[in-house]
Amino acid sequence: MRTSRIARETAKVTKLLSPSRKRQTRSSLASYSASAKLPASPETENGLENRDDTSSISSALSDYSIDDSQVQLRSSKRKRGEDKPGTQPSTRAVTTVSVKTRKSPRKKTTKVEENVDIEEAGIPRPKKARRQPSKQQVDPSTGDVVIHPPPNWEEVYTTTQEMRKLVLAPVDTMGCERAGDQARSPKDGRFQTLVALMLSSQTKDTTNALTMERLRTELPPPGLTLSNILDVEPSRLNELIYACGFHNNKTRYIKAAAEILRDKFDGDIPDTIEGLTSLPGVGPKMAYLCMSSAWGRTLGIGVDVHVHRITNLWGWHKTKTPEETRAALEAWLPKEKWHEINHLLVGFGQTICTPVGRDCSTCALSEKGLCPSAVVGKGKKVKRVKKEEGLVNDNGRVVKKEIDREIVKEEEVLAEDITSTASAS
Repeated sequence: MRTSRIARETAKVTKLLSPSRKRQTRSSLASYSASAKLPASPETENGLENRDDTSSISSALSDYSIDDSQVQLRSSKRKRGEDKPGTQPSTRAVTTVSVKTRKSPRKKTTKVEENVDIEEAGIPRPKKARRQPSKQQVDPSTGDVVIHPPPNWEEVYTTTQEMRKLVLAPVDTMGCERAGDQARSPKDGRFQTLVALMLSSQTKDTTNALTMERLRTELPPPGLTLSNILDVEPSRLNELIYACGFHNNKTRYIKAAAEILRDKFDGDIPDTIEGLTSLPGVGPKMAYLCMSSAWGRTLGIGVDVHVHRITNLWGWHKTKTPEETRAALEAWLPKEKWHEINHLLVGFGQTICTPVGRDCSTCALSEKGLCPSAVVGKGKKVKRVKKEEGLVNDNGRVVKKEIDREIVKEEEVLAEDITSTASAS
């Protein structure tokens, strides 16, 4: 049964006037309306048969005090059949009560008006950060080029190390440095490190670790060795490394590299950068990492996508390729950090500064204003473009006309984009 408008509006008024907060039903409303005695008015004494009920209700409600509410009277909509012959037209009075809504105490929102200091309102200001790259300077006395490191690189490096201690990354337990079987001979261990590096390209550390385990357990005893790689069929090797990216190419590279190691390097991996890069599928990054992990000699920095991306985000340099990044870092970074920086930034990129969807609010570099690429908010950029559209004129011909359109695109606001006024404390 549908509830009439009068009943609904009466329930609202009754709820406001009644001190009790018990649940009200239609029966309780009926008993209330029967027992309630509203003050009489002159109109009620003279009769209300030929008058609008609005005046009576408004005079009755005027004697009551309704806190934080407003009473608005309006005529109800015409009922069906009122204009039909034989039907007595009736005029009904509807009372609408609008009450100020209160926000839930669980939802804590802070509204900042204009000309209000947001720090006083409890909202921290994002800190502005600027790029401070390394600089080249020519010594006038000798004519040598001197590379000055970024001014704040030590603070950035130390802060990153502190964050890495709190988070365990996949590279910490499944990196290529730990891929070699320590129970095997040093020669077999170095070969396994080389194979793990060749498989790691475009492959996650977790997938790479599982693939290495398959090679050690599913190849004939004694497992992953140079002789077994030479004997295994390419189709079987491709099946074992199927989970890795570009497994077809890596199958060819590993088989070809195994033959080169047997024929030219006496069954061992090369101990020079030139020898390692001569193997198919081995680039400079793999060569430097292999020299450091397998032979224990750090001759350069192994720059992968994480090292290249993060150091550019920090503003240490502006390079386009990993090889440019390696040369830029080796020009000023202390040599004792060449080996650890790859492991440091790979884990940092896997857990905190991820390539997609990085959450800069959890990064200490953003809090300290050390990262110019930290995302501090969202902004809208309006771009006006001209687009040709076909319009039909009065003669029925299609005429091309250029129409200006606005494209609104949401962009990330970086720490280096903050104005000096907004960043001032």
